[in-house]
Amino acid sequence: MTVRHDLPTPDETTEAFWAATAEGKLLIKRCADCGRIHAYPRPFCPHCWSEKVDWVEATGRATLYTFSIVRQNDLRPFGDRVPYVAAIVDLEEGPRLMTNVVDCAIEDVYIGMPLQFSTRATEEFAVPVFGPTT
Repeated sequence: MTVRHDLPTPDETTEAFWAATAEGKLLIKRCADCGRIHAYPRPFCPHCWSEKVDWVEATGRATLYTFSIVRQNDLRPFGDRVPYVAAIVDLEEGPRLMTNVVDCAIEDVYIGMPLQFSTRATEEFAVPVFGPTT
């Protein structure tokens, strides 16, 4: 059995997130007690520790916070994808996500770049990625 380092392992906390991503939607969590939004999916609010958190759909708009161009990666299947842009984006709603920037030349990527959510299909999942706004 080949271990896939690029695919998630959904559990009861994240399965709704992965199901929505497969439908082209980006879900994040909102706390019913303090009203703050957070990502990555977890069963409690990291701001006030309330367990009253619900899924909300994000706009999908983001700004590139930082990035690194990966030119070498020995883990399968990443070696077949180099070079690629590993990035952290600020969602319009506030939280930051780790992702990849896609659908543009590496030399065109810059801090502050406006981005839009999309997905990269795998055999089992749709993985969230971000590309330039059109």
